[in-house]
Amino acid sequence: MGQIEIAHEMIKTAAAFCKADAIKFQKRCPKELLTEEQYNAPHPNPANSFGATYGAHREFLEFTVEQHALLKKWCEEEGIIYSTSVWDLTSAKEIASLKPEFIKIPSACNTHYEMLDWLCENYKGEIQLSFGMTTHDEEEAIVKLFEDKGRAKDLVIFDCTSGYPVPFKDVCLLEILRLKEKFGSRVKSIGFSGHHLGISVDIAAYTLGANVIERHYTLDRTWKGTDQAASLEPDGIRRLARDLNAVHAALTYKSQEILPIEEVQRAKLKYRIH
Repeated sequence: MGQIEIAHEMIKTAAAFCKADAIKFQKRCPKELLTEEQYNAPHPNPANSFGATYGAHREFLEFTVEQHALLKKWCEEEGIIYSTSVWDLTSAKEIASLKPEFIKIPSACNTHYEMLDWLCENYKGEIQLSFGMTTHDEEEAIVKLFEDKGRAKDLVIFDCTSGYPVPFKDVCLLEILRLKEKFGSRVKSIGFSGHHLGISVDIAAYTLGANVIERHYTLDRTWKGTDQAASLEPDGIRRLARDLNAVHAALTYKSQEILPIEEVQRAKLKYRIH
């Protein structure tokens, strides 16, 4: 909501209470993204607006690159990875200058080929990219661009349905299998970016092969803003991280036919013919 201290509290909570691995912000240059008409138009949902026009609303919410440097410093102090989604070339250049471990490309911008090209050429970290509202031909073109630049093995692609929130029938988890089959050997890994309610879907996404899970996060779902209702509060993120780690530990084969934990029970309970 444009308040740096709320962002600081979110970092501390995500690290200490939720035990998340990373926290990701967003960076936009509204005057680069919007036409003059869009910039000066009223917000489509005035109740969620932080300004008299849509442009003023977006400007109010933005942190400067200096503030992002402070967010990154706070993340490092709390032991959580800092990252940001970039929506335009100016924002990509600003965030890349901070050298985060990874940068995210949102679904809305994944065909911004000038920005993708610049990041491939100038940013050396991992690039994560969502495939919401994207055709199969566009997916292929995006991955091919990264291959041509020699950066496909630094690319994580996310199964995603763009909606806030997304009903379960539109989550379409089996798309993860399609992405694995088509791109699994070509990119670094497959992820899942969910805008649904609850956390059960994310566990299923992980078992289907999505090894990076991304969710929207807020301290209070009743706060003003269009994304709040599709976000998880801290306890939701905490339970999701806990459950994903539990499933990760459980998804193995037995290391031997009778595990040590079973030996005592076998000696005590196993039926034998004498």
